[in-house]
Amino acid sequence: MYDRILVPTDGSTETERAVEHAAELAAEHGAQLHGVYVVNSATFAGLPMETSWEGVGDVLREEGETALARVEDIAEEYGVQVTSKLLNGSPSRCIVEYAEGEDCDLVVMGTHGRGGIDRLLLGSVAEGVVRACSVPVLTVQVGGEDEHSTESENERAVAE
Repeated sequence: MYDRILVPTDGSTETERAVEHAAELAAEHGAQLHGVYVVNSATFAGLPMETSWEGVGDVLREEGETALARVEDIAEEYGVQVTSKLLNGSPSRCIVEYAEGEDCDLVVMGTHGRGGIDRLLLGSVAEGVVRACSVPVLTVQVGGEDEHSTESENERAVAE
């Protein structure tokens, strides 16, 4: 069913949950995993002129490379072939363009599940991808320890 699964990462430990889910799906379907990290240069457009863009850009690229290395490690744990790419631009736009341009069958990405004013203030990359992408998108709830323990309790209750 799936040959190419895209998993965007922001490098956070929370997002690793989505990466693991994508790697598990890829292993079950014999699919290739595509990991992407998007350097969002627009976020730093308001920095004072004396701030060195090259320095900021280097730090962001280094964070991206570290995040993609983690995707590669997780893929290896599942025995999945992985391709990783560092992109520059608007995260939701870059993710959609990559998914469609690389003929991905599925996008698996984390979402914090924020609603209301939090979503309006912070925006949602996942929501932007879901709205714009022609490729199916599977969102995986990510967050703090409390969310994980609550979910595990729910899963145990269902299993019993």
